[in-house]
Order: sequence, then structure tokens, then C-alpha cells
Amino acid sequence: MIQVQGLTKRYARQVAVDNITFSVEKGEIVGFLGPNGAGKTTTMRVLTCFLPPTGGKASVAGFDVYEHPMEVKRRIGYLPEAPPLYPEMEVADYLRFVGRLKGLPGSDLNRRVDEVADRCAIGDVKTKIITKLSKGYRQRVGLAQAIIHNPDVLILDEPTSGLDPKQILETRELIKSLAGEHTIILSTHILPEVEAVCQKVIIINKGKLVATDTVDNLTHQMRGSDAAVIVVGKNEFADSGAIQQKLEQVQGVSKVVARPETDGRLAFEVESLPTKNVRADLARAVVQSGWDLLELKSLAYSLEEVFLELTSTESHEVTQ
Repeated sequence: MIQVQGLTKRYARQVAVDNITFSVEKGEIVGFLGPNGAGKTTTMRVLTCFLPPTGGKASVAGFDVYEHPMEVKRRIGYLPEAPPLYPEMEVADYLRFVGRLKGLPGSDLNRRVDEVADRCAIGDVKTKIITKLSKGYRQRVGLAQAIIHNPDVLILDEPTSGLDPKQILETRELIKSLAGEHTIILSTHILPEVEAVCQKVIIINKGKLVATDTVDNLTHQMRGSDAAVIVVGKNEFADSGAIQQKLEQVQGVSKVVARPETDGRLAFEVESLPTKNVRADLARAVVQSGWDLLELKSLAYSLEEVFLELTSTESHEVTQ
């Protein structure tokens, strides 16, 4: 649905986007991440035809952003960080205005206004003037204008900015409900939001692409091995040294580190070869030894740790 190949954007002597390549499949929700100034907004402006690329190619739904910008714009809904609102208009009038700009026929216009107002939970403010709305409501009006023409692709820049916790959860659910029906690129600094909503992550730093993969793959690849935490109940038969020795004997285990004892619980961090899933064998080893298995879970980097690792150094090979 979205193909970016060698995309570059320069401003005078500054390179904002430097030869990046990625793709987004139909129906995916993709998190687009990077520090401030990394080139995220510039990339989104190129994809939405607000800016022409300096080099490389980008296409949306099969249409090149440089050669067929009007066709691309017909297929995109865009919510910038500052929603493009007319504060003196009433909400419903504004949505009808945007719908007409995006080519909705008169017979469909009022129906779509009602539908998007319902989906974005702004039905109770349709007759209010936009300037009198809270920031959260204005953000939701911005989301409504982005989807009013039922676009193939949604590009959302900080879509939950200014929302309270309840509204954030509602917006996340709305975005997830749009997947499949729409292809979505979501740019945000709220990394738990990406983990909750997105199927894939694209990370750029200083204009360069540094990672593109699923959240799970990224968090496991950064560690370089599979890791798990296993917790055993302490009793007269469960000795920390004996348990560690038993775990080290499990085939595929490369390292076992005992954690400090807490509340009668003996915990161990176990690393294994990336090609070997040893969790079932670990559980079997503990249970068959007569010890109480209290917990066994995968241990991986958080997305925040991955993000900081990939964006805190000068250069990285692309992780994918």
C-alpha cells in the first residue's frame, strides 16, 4: 500500500531524510518513531504531498507522490500534530466543508458526518463552535476530518495529544478498529501506545532508517539471545545452587544468573540460544525435581529500551 525507496529530502545544506526505504502493507498499523528532528514529520509531509522529495521515490496505493499528487491525496487521510481546524465554524459545518473538499457527493455527506462523529465520540458537540471545545475534543474533530472520506491510508501525527486517559484508550480502540479497512502510519512519542496498537515499527534517527520490524522481533533481537525469568518457591528442598545447576544442564541454555532472593522466592535469569526455545524444558526440569514452579516468563527489552539503544549512538545498521 505504501512503498518508499531511497527517499531523500534536503533543505539547503541540511539533509532531513537520508535515503530511507520501507514498505507498509495493506491493513497494517505501523508505528513511525524517532527523536525530535529525526525526519518523521518531513517523511509524512512527503507521503501526503505537502512536500516534494529531493530524491528517491514514494508511492501510495500505487500512485507516485511526485507524479500523481492529486490521486495520492484522494486516498490519504492526514491528522497533523496541530489539527487543521477552522475555529469559528461549528463542528458539523466544518466536517461537511471538509467532506465537500474531499469530493463526497451531497447524498453521502450528511451520513458520513454522522458516522465519523459517532466513531470519534463528538456527536454531542456537533453544533458547537470549534473554538469553544477543549483540546481533547478538537483533537477528535481532527481525527474525524481525516477519516470522513474513508481513505485507504491514514497518517496520524500524535493522534492522542491532549487527551485524558479515558479518551486515549478510546482513541486507541478506534485506531485498532480501523486496521484492515485502512492502512495506518502512526507517529507518537508515547511508546506504550505503539506497543498497544501497532503491528510493526519503523524507527529513524538523524534522517536515516535504523530499524523496521515487529515490536516482538525488535525487543528480542536487541538482546541477542532468548531470555526468560524463572521463579521457584524456596523450601527445605529448594537450594539456590542446586536449582541453578539443574537449569544450566538444560540443553540450549547458555547462561543462568541468580537474582536476589525476595519473600521466599528464588528467581533466575536464563539465557538460551536464539534458535532454541527452552522454556518448556526449564519448567519440566523444575517440576520433575520436586520444586514449586511459581513463574516462568520471557524476558525482552522494552520498546523504550530498544528505541533508546537505536537512537542514542551515531550510526546503526538497519535492524529488520
